Amino acid sequence: LINEKNQVLFSLYQRTEGNPIGAIQKGLRELKNWISNHNLSIEIAGVGTTGSARYLAGVITGADLIKNEITAHAKGVCFFAPDAKTVIEIGGQDSKIIILENGVVVDFALNLVCAAGTGSFLDAQAYRLGVQIEKFGEITLKSKNPTTVGSRCTVFCESDMIHKQQIGHSTEDIVAGLCQGLARNFLANVARGKNIQPPIVFLGGVSENVGMRKAFEETLGQKIIVPKYNTVMGAFGVALLVKEMALEKTKFRGFEISDKEIKCTSFQCRGCPNHCEVIEARIGGKIIARWGDRCGKWSNLNPQ
Repeated sequence: LINEKNQVLFSLYQRTEGNPIGAIQKGLRELKNWISNHNLSIEIAGVGTTGSARYLAGVITGADLIKNEITAHAKGVCFFAPDAKTVIEIGGQDSKIIILENGVVVDFALNLVCAAGTGSFLDAQAYRLGVQIEKFGEITLKSKNPTTVGSRCTVFCESDMIHKQQIGHSTEDIVAGLCQGLARNFLANVARGKNIQPPIVFLGGVSENVGMRKAFEETLGQKIIVPKYNTVMGAFGVALLVKEMALEKTKFRGFEISDKEIKCTSFQCRGCPNHCEVIEARIGGKIIARWGDRCGKWSNLNPQ
């Protein structure tokens, strides 16, 4: 939630736990309670969504703008670090690199296929090692001799870590080796062929891990900048983009959406050989949107 001066009044970073609809409703409830607890009179002038589930989130909230995360992250980063040239973003399920020139995106790459190096992968490894993910970075900094962990694939990485444990490597050396391996993996795959120039900004939930920050700094030989609101930079960026639209009226469905029954189902359209899977969203039993069809046969029927 930002105000007219682009100041962040409220931000929330939480896990979806496999339920994006529930996460959206929970987030709206927390925002509503925050406004109420502070006795503030706030009028929502516009709503934007971004990220992997941006369309779903946009349909549920009544978003005025649904924007891809590359544009949203770039917008947010340039507000805090106008001179930034490289953005590394590692979230729960994907990772990306964005190359900027004078605040404009000139190149980018995403890793959407393999989970190696993402937040969910680190969570899994922390659980297997019996370490709290919040303590990952702290443990890494205790390492005196990081072990080499193959990190190009989640399966090989896990088996390699088990082997290192069996031959007597300490947990902190394994964790430090894992962070270094993931940094190398990101640079060799997602960032391959990209012109990485400083200032370099690190975003996403994984940027909270000081072990990963150190690993990138050592691998790149450059200082890594982790700006304020690093975990919600995409949300901040899309908020700025919505504000620039200067809307006369928002489509926001209101905070009461957090207490309504929301369900998403799908069906396969048989109208042509494409056999598109059409997603249908209902709030309180009423159809509010359909999407996923290539021709617009179903999405064009969406209520205005």
